[in-house]
Amino acid sequence: MTLLRSFAASQGKPAEARRAKAGSATIFRCFVLLLAVAAPEVRADSLQQLRQFVAQTSSARGVFSQTTEGAAGHAPQTSRGSFEFARPGRFRWVYTEPYQQTIVSDGSKLYVYDPELNQVTIKKLKGAIPASPASILFGSNDLERDFQVASDGERDGIDWIVAKPRSQDSSFERIRIGFRGALPVQMELLDSFGHVTQLRLSDVQRNPALDASQFRFEPPKGADVLEEQ
Repeated sequence: MTLLRSFAASQGKPAEARRAKAGSATIFRCFVLLLAVAAPEVRADSLQQLRQFVAQTSSARGVFSQTTEGAAGHAPQTSRGSFEFARPGRFRWVYTEPYQQTIVSDGSKLYVYDPELNQVTIKKLKGAIPASPASILFGSNDLERDFQVASDGERDGIDWIVAKPRSQDSSFERIRIGFRGALPVQMELLDSFGHVTQLRLSDVQRNPALDASQFRFEPPKGADVLEEQ
């Protein structure tokens, strides 16, 4: 189970809320794949744009919309928010609609804050999300070691790559990343639970000056803090 899926389930929340919040874990994992991958041999256009993004982007910010489709009979769930990142290993992913949730990495620890529960979960970053795209950023950056990567063609002006995990224990079945103009603009994640998450990035600013305080997190006064060793 993902970090947030197990976290939400432990609270006994309704099924729809658990599914919605579990999706947030998969998204920031997929997002950090874009930040520091060592690109393998894929189609020239995709490879060039991926390398340009990695080489020329030390920080970025923007907004996102996310739609997650679950099993048959469940309506798609849509959420929105904003993101910021600064290499190496720092990011802030904030959900604002329809629920609030903040995920922050300071480069060594990962903080997940749920205002509704007034609860903060803290994990060591290296141990928080193993066998996931995030391990590429926080580990050896060797994409080919953990994923089989190939071109997935061009559609509607977007160049796609597809990454499939080599490990049978991964919670991901497939990750697709779409680039336009050397910037990631779309993502698609299929997890082992059958959920398909579509992500659209917009208003992306490359290399803005970001305040370092954005990547520090202090639990609010009175919040329950669960720190996992």
